[in-house]
Amino acid sequence: MTYDLITVGRVNMDLYAQDIGAAFEDVTGFDAMVGGSPSNIAIATSRLGLRSIAFTGVGDDRVGDYVLRYLKDEGVITDFVYRKSGKLTSLALLGVQPPDHFPLSFYREDPADIHLTVEDAEALPFDQTRALLLSGNTFSRGTCADAGRYCGEEARRQGLTTFMDLDLRPTDWTHQRAYGLTLRSVFSLVDVIIGTEEEFFAALAPASDSVLAGDPVGEAELETLNGLLEQVIENGTCDTIVLKRGPRGIAVLSSSDRVEVPGFQVEVVNTVGAGDAFAAGLIRSRLAGWDWYRSARFANACGAIEVTRHGCSAAFPTEAEVTEFAETHGGL
Repeated sequence: MTYDLITVGRVNMDLYAQDIGAAFEDVTGFDAMVGGSPSNIAIATSRLGLRSIAFTGVGDDRVGDYVLRYLKDEGVITDFVYRKSGKLTSLALLGVQPPDHFPLSFYREDPADIHLTVEDAEALPFDQTRALLLSGNTFSRGTCADAGRYCGEEARRQGLTTFMDLDLRPTDWTHQRAYGLTLRSVFSLVDVIIGTEEEFFAALAPASDSVLAGDPVGEAELETLNGLLEQVIENGTCDTIVLKRGPRGIAVLSSSDRVEVPGFQVEVVNTVGAGDAFAAGLIRSRLAGWDWYRSARFANACGAIEVTRHGCSAAFPTEAEVTEFAETHGGL
């Protein structure tokens, strides 16, 4: 195969506050990088040695110029990053107040990436690629939702392994329950679904307004969630669920097994981007033929390294860094 991975969905220019710990109104400068979950995963997998295509859209603006240059410099294949005339490239600003406060503002009023089309997707080299990564956010707005469905169907037809990161961004959805209603309709196109407890609850529970509003999943919701996850597996909706549970580690659920995988204890600088680093590590490991325990452990190491560093895509680790980190923190 010529390529390892196609990622589908949004891209941003990210501006990260340089003043770590400062209130957002006191920030004096920002570091620029590229963000947006699927494009981040393209960057992170490229750093881990995969040949990754970013399928996304940017405007015919200077921010679009920046994004294209950044992706190319990271080794991401940009032949399928489309310039959308008259549209602006998405922008995100982030404050950094460790350990658990990272105020994030998106500027996504009619962004270029939601205007990807089925015709754009038809040009993708599915027959030369091993895997597909869909972002849940891909299905939130615009013609990009149709392009994402086409990618999922074509990947299934041609035998690619399809991963989905649930990637919940409430501001991109038209109403509270649209996220779950929409994603449940496309889960059958996916082999592996990756998400947090909050994201899975929002996706699977018919009434999940509180989670979309930012509330954590409580004990009652967790009990409901466990039952919903069992139904997904029993019904054969997808092959595997990878459930991220914070300090409680990872649970990998399938019809034949449940694998519990511990995380790594580190000091947190910035949590934004950790999920993308995790997904990249998981995809890289599964494509290398590793079992679920070792794959999730490698992915946990990627996420652990990420949270100790400033920035998002600029902080993604290389394979050598992950290997060294794992060796000094209990191994894979």
